[in-house]
Amino acid sequence: MSQPDSVAGTWRKSTRCESQKCVEVAEVTAGMAVRNSTDPERHVVFPATAWQAFVDTVRLGEFDRG
Repeated sequence: MSQPDSVAGTWRKSTRCESQKCVEVAEVTAGMAVRNSTDPERHVVFPATAWQAFVDTVRLGEFDRG
């Protein structure tokens, strides 16, 4: 994970987000940038392979709901 100075991509929220307090994502050259909509100045970037593994895990339901 890294945190570049800025993200040139377009930030988007989940269609399931029903408030202004959501996770936002933007595609970047290095992978996928993720931020909290209430703190838009800070974000992290996940490599494309890590992001894809996360998405696949969520889609398959293979995560610990704790």
